[in-house]
Formats: sequence, structure tokens, C-alpha cells
Amino acid sequence: MQLTEIDYAYPEHLVATQPDPNFRILYSAADLSIQEIKKSDLFNLFAPGDVLVINDTKVLKRRVFAADGIGILFINPVADETVEGSSPAAATNWQVLFPARDYKLGEKIPLPGNIQLELTGKGLPQTVRILSPSGGVAELTEDYFNEHGEFALPPYIQKARHEMHNAENDNEWYQTEWADKAGSCAAPTASLHFSKADLAELKRRGVEIVELTLHVGIGTFLPIKTENLNEHVMHKEWAYLPAQALEKIEAAKAAKKTVWALGTTVARTLESYKLGLLEKNSQGDFVGNTDLFIRPGFEWQMVDGLLTNFHQPRSTLIALVSAFTSLEHVKKAYAHAIDNKFRLFSYGDLSVWKK
Repeated sequence: MQLTEIDYAYPEHLVATQPDPNFRILYSAADLSIQEIKKSDLFNLFAPGDVLVINDTKVLKRRVFAADGIGILFINPVADETVEGSSPAAATNWQVLFPARDYKLGEKIPLPGNIQLELTGKGLPQTVRILSPSGGVAELTEDYFNEHGEFALPPYIQKARHEMHNAENDNEWYQTEWADKAGSCAAPTASLHFSKADLAELKRRGVEIVELTLHVGIGTFLPIKTENLNEHVMHKEWAYLPAQALEKIEAAKAAKKTVWALGTTVARTLESYKLGLLEKNSQGDFVGNTDLFIRPGFEWQMVDGLLTNFHQPRSTLIALVSAFTSLEHVKKAYAHAIDNKFRLFSYGDLSVWKK
């Protein structure tokens, strides 16, 4: 498949700049019909014994604005045995992502808190060293990021707002109500549509709610650069599937109940487990770094229903949704959404896909 096949045009005024509690839902049923439904209709799609799988990752404030106004996303510390997506207490060397073309190796960039960043390696990502005012090595701690960092909101939100910095309400908007395990660079945005009260209502209806973890990494910020999708290499993201959650999911599969994935991060974790990309630990949990790229032609084994946002053209995420149904049907559904002025992307409306 070629990159141009997952491209489409959209009007920029449909890019959502904040969540809407009265969000709209586009439902694609198993018979490929497309209709707008209400939240109550969505809940009625769940049957007793179904499983809804959610991601309990917590977004870190990892974008720091330098004195010259450039935004620098701190991704991973450079250290021995560093796990992508992990959150160490402190580090002196980091992988980062920022527009580094106009900066030279060895150049020092002032950061808030009276420290400097020294560019030590270019590429994607770049590598940097953190220096103290005296020129010695310094550490960046979680306290530093909590004081000076911001959420790394997607560029299309910054563009639509005409503002690079977070809004005050992003502290609430860009974190799920059940965020627990810190480690993500970006939010699992399908989850932003739901509250703990919604989960309680589904439980009341007999739906099992289970949690896993996938820490969203650098891949969500990088475009596909190969024309042939088969040549695209995904960056690895850390995933964790607890034994207790897996037991409930497999019981639902055996009973021919529906396993619903709340978001693409959940879908990738479940399918990574099934493909043997995660390792079993001594407690029976499955854990590891996954680089699974789900695209048309993929054979789904775990996920029967997918709840997700509307995704950008030419992205790995729209490729995943196209793999869940068909590229032709996704383009039809997206055209319907755009014609009917659904709000797009991270803070936008919800799409629901059922096999």
C-alpha cells in the first residue's frame, strides 16, 4: 500500500481546539452502515459479558520552551537499560525532538530554571546534554518538568489556536480520569470522551472493564516518510498487559463476547500480545516494547470493536483504522464526517467501528 492511499483533505476549521462534553459519535456497524448515534446508543451496543479495555497511562509534561521560544520535547533519558516511555528520577542526557536544522552540534540553548541544553546529536530524535550555569553536567528531574514543562499537544492544535503554549484547562482536558502509570508523551485521546462515571454505568450493565498500559512515544509525533507503507519502521512503545486483565479478555473471547478497545493504543497492545511481541514475566503479566504497525491486510485476533478519534491523513493511526474495516469504507466514513462537520483529531469527536 502507498502512502498516498491513506491521504485525504479536510477543512482546518474542523480541527478541535478543546474537548466538547456533548461530543458526537459516528458509528460504523458490522454491515458497513454509517450513522450518527448518541452516547446512550453507544452504551446499548455493549452486551453483558463484553469487555472494554482501557489504557491507564498518564501523560507527562515533557515539552519545555527554550529562551528563544523553541519547543523541545524530552522523550527518553539516555542511560543504561533505559526503557522507552519510562520515567526515571533524573537524567543528564536525553533524546529530544525539536526543529534542530538551524542549530549546530555543540550549540547551547538556554532553558528555564537557569540551565542549558547542549546539542550532542542530530537526527530523529536528537540527543542533548543538560548543563548547569557553571557549565557542569546537570540533571532534569520530574520536579523540573512539573514546574517548567507542558503537555506536548499536537502541532495541529497549536496551529488552530494560533498559540504554542498550553491553555490552563489542558491540565484537565489532556489527561484521562483514570490516568495512573506515568510515561506517555501524548494522551490516549479516545479515552478523553469518557469519565469514571461512564465506566461505572457500563459495569452496571454487566460489562467488564479491564486496564492495560501503553506509553505513547515518539512515533505519534513523526510522519510516515516512506511512500511504501511496508517500509515504514515504527518506534517502539512500552506496553504492559496484566494477567488478570488477560484472563477476563480471553474468557470473553471464548464466550464469543465482544472485546472493545478504547483507542488505538489498546488495540496495538492486545494484538502485540497475540503476536508474541510481549514477554511473560514471573507474575504471568505480559510486558515489553512493541513496534507493531497495523495496516490494511492485518489479521485481527483480539479486538472486535474499536472506539477511536478521527485521525490525521497519512498517519499510522488512519492505517490502523483502515485495517480494522477497509480503506474504502474509512474514506467513505471520513467523507461523511467532514460533510456533516464532525470535529477532528485529538480533541474532536468519536468514531466507533464494529466487526
